Amino acid sequence: MSTAKPNPADLDFSGVTWEKSPYSGGNNNCVEFGAVGGFVAVRDSQRPEQTPLIYTRDEIKAMILGAKAGHFDHFA
Repeated sequence: MSTAKPNPADLDFSGVTWEKSPYSGGNNNCVEFGAVGGFVAVRDSQRPEQTPLIYTRDEIKAMILGAKAGHFDHFA
């Protein structure tokens, strides 16, 4: 499988099951993640009509590992 990311505007997101963290508190103030082929789509839960961003699974893995390690705590 190629790791070249597709143009998000060319993808169909209608069948994507979106997931968000339970830490969002139900206030719709979180990002949502969804699988699109071999990629991960990320969208703003407050603006679901906007085109999501597309990341490789390796990019998402690096972000999750960095978050777990506290590398992004200064943004909170």
